[in-house]
Amino acid sequence: MSDTITIRKPDDWHLHVRDNEMMRASLSYTAAHFGRAIMMPNLIPPVRTVADAQAYRERILSSLPEGAGFTPLMTAYLTDDTDPDDIERGFRDGVLTGVKLYPANATTNSAAGVTDFARIVPVLERMEKIGMMLLIHGEEVLPEVDVFDREAVFIERRLAPMLKSFPGLKIVLEHLSTSIAVDFVRSAAPQLGGTITPYHLQLNRTDWLGAGNRPYMYCMPVIKRESDRLALREAATSGDACFFLGTDSAPHAMAKKLAVVGAAGVYNAPVAIETYAQVFDEEGSLDKLEAFASLNGARHYGLTPNEATITLKREPWTAPEEILVEGPEERALCYRGGETIPWRVVG
Repeated sequence: MSDTITIRKPDDWHLHVRDNEMMRASLSYTAAHFGRAIMMPNLIPPVRTVADAQAYRERILSSLPEGAGFTPLMTAYLTDDTDPDDIERGFRDGVLTGVKLYPANATTNSAAGVTDFARIVPVLERMEKIGMMLLIHGEEVLPEVDVFDREAVFIERRLAPMLKSFPGLKIVLEHLSTSIAVDFVRSAAPQLGGTITPYHLQLNRTDWLGAGNRPYMYCMPVIKRESDRLALREAATSGDACFFLGTDSAPHAMAKKLAVVGAAGVYNAPVAIETYAQVFDEEGSLDKLEAFASLNGARHYGLTPNEATITLKREPWTAPEEILVEGPEERALCYRGGETIPWRVVG
């Protein structure tokens, strides 16, 4: 059993850092260990256009620690009225890496998302033509759909038909949360890939709700059954190229996270790669960590893996309970805060 592992520097293919003070407080944890990250566009107001993405990228770059070798990969927020010409221009000019589809009201800051899938057909047609990636929050948000079934229903009603209608469109189904999603991604690869978060690999809904509501575990899609968690662990550690790292790390001010109607999102950047290493170690699959964290995502996006490396060592440390944020938000809770983490980055 190895006590040290060196892998190519990983990439995070699904990241939220918010903006302004929260971004400045949270971004450094990702930049310390990851070479690139797909930056989510669900700000207020959303990052809808190329101009919005350029401005947001500049704010991200200006917030990086000095000397950080980190590249933000920008996305545009898809709406019923998104202009295909603007999206193509952003892709051709190297500003946009992908477009993010949020069904309206599916998660945090998604009210401006897609309400009529027929209206986004021109954008999808253009993206298929130019080879641009579509990133999907895959949940069907209707009152009659149970919150634990949203992912499965979206796959059946929306994603499966989309793959058939646009066979040349490369897609990422983000933050897989069910065995159904795992099986579907496998069946639709290589057109379809899927990201998996560290907390969906560790938690089930009993952890979240079985001994009192633990709001810091609340996310969208919500944590599911133990059978789903085991399926996700098998997928992530399998080495299959269609599965790759996406933390969905999402900081919130503590007051918003613990409110009567709490915000969805788990801020896990301070412990992300270390948690993945722990899971792979527990599954006897440390030799597959580099593929999941550093190779598969880059291949799906048509990018070259990072040349730099990081080294993880079996060396216990204590995760921070929170990060401090300037201004009125003050602090944000960290996933696994106060826990002893068995792996740490040492180089």
